[in-house]
Amino acid sequence: MPSDSASAAGLLIAGTSSDAGKSIITAGLCRAFARRGVRVAPFKAQNMSNNSMVCAGGGEIGRAQYLQAQAAGVIPTTAMNPVLIKPGTDRRAFVVVRGQAAGTLEAGEYATERRQLADAAFEAYAELAGEYELVICEGAGSPAEINLRAHDFINMGLARRFNLPTIVIGDIDRGGILASLYGTWALLEAEDRALIQGFLINKFRGDERVLAPGLDMITERTGVPFLGTIPWLEQVWLDSEDTLQPARWTRLGIGKSMESLRIAVVRLPRISNATDLDALASEPGVELLFTVDPLVCEAADLLILPGSRSTVGDLQWLRERGIADVVARRAASGRSILGICGGYQMFALEITDDVESESGSVKGLGLLPTQVEFDTSKTLGRPTGQWEGIDVEGYTIHHGTPRYALKHTSALVQQESLPFLDGLTSGSVWGTMWHGIFENDEFRRAWLSQIARNAHSAWQPHADSPNFHDHRERMLNTLADAMEAHVDLEALTLLAKRAGN
Repeated sequence: MPSDSASAAGLLIAGTSSDAGKSIITAGLCRAFARRGVRVAPFKAQNMSNNSMVCAGGGEIGRAQYLQAQAAGVIPTTAMNPVLIKPGTDRRAFVVVRGQAAGTLEAGEYATERRQLADAAFEAYAELAGEYELVICEGAGSPAEINLRAHDFINMGLARRFNLPTIVIGDIDRGGILASLYGTWALLEAEDRALIQGFLINKFRGDERVLAPGLDMITERTGVPFLGTIPWLEQVWLDSEDTLQPARWTRLGIGKSMESLRIAVVRLPRISNATDLDALASEPGVELLFTVDPLVCEAADLLILPGSRSTVGDLQWLRERGIADVVARRAASGRSILGICGGYQMFALEITDDVESESGSVKGLGLLPTQVEFDTSKTLGRPTGQWEGIDVEGYTIHHGTPRYALKHTSALVQQESLPFLDGLTSGSVWGTMWHGIFENDEFRRAWLSQIARNAHSAWQPHADSPNFHDHRERMLNTLADAMEAHVDLEALTLLAKRAGN
């Protein structure tokens, strides 16, 4: 059994539901406490998401926890997200433990086959608690999911193990905030309820004087104080677990007369690493739309097939939706297409998969002269390279590996294939195994300029195009400013010091 000893102060940030703001508030608190000189680390015992990132040491963690570590100003490690569940189908999920692939969970096993996962999570928390002054833990879903409580190690199971004071966040923009907060508290058993030490309101717009009587009544009924009301932050959104938010990235410096570049991204059923598109959407003049509409895919200046956690399954879906036919027509007519990781794998002549889908060999789209073979081991890395003399950094997460097919008869491969960031390009078809390539500002602008020329678009990088890293840092600091102004950080500090005691 893992040790219960933990020397750091700690808090659990829980929520009334998924997407209540746990991830973003945890990031904001990490930055706010780091600016106060506190050595702080984020922690999420288990994340269920297909948005992930590779740490410098080679392990895979949730993208949200990677960003939270950046907010804290510390090096992301696998201890910060020891268990990552990646849904592959409606009945199967792939498990990552301490950054490495660790098998699958089938339907019915999620709530039962979890003892080893819990041990890994508790060990990781104890590890962080021994290294940092403060550990800010993010819960998952809602702590009031009483049907899962017996095997829980993410919400109140974690809080009980390490005596973590728990703060419950509610998203007021959803409506029903008072009932959600009271209902969450009321559904918990007495021992769990005793750890709920504060409520936070998120995304508030309006007059707080109107809200105050309701908050007073909830505190009167529960004994739990409200520690802050965080306003709606229009210009702040950050890497999420499972939602598609690139369209929210601000378009700085766009005028009505500015020529736009239209990019359609296929919203695959098992899309992964959708954060690859954030930097594209941040570029002034770029119109980015996630879509399942073949007509939108046809009309765009650029069509992107993003990453997938179920390459063969999503490829079949493309064919059923008629989007595969659109892809073939675009390739034949010289209109730009990009495949990233799983999307690039779909461009192959043939895909052999006895791992993800267990489908054996299936026919690919035949756009590039490659053959893909899936392996039980996962490739994780932080590669660097160049395109047209421009330095590019990325990261890789994949079971399937495309290999060049020396002999092929595909009529769709129209031109000689050339290397492109651990992938290939042939004519208007581009494929890469690297995620995160568009966070490289110089590369993003140069590559999009080439796409614009191919589309006969007058779009050009704007003189005031934002540096992606700096823009994200501004959002983190804006979020931390809101924590300082609207959250009782002193009360949180005093509560956190009670952890483990």
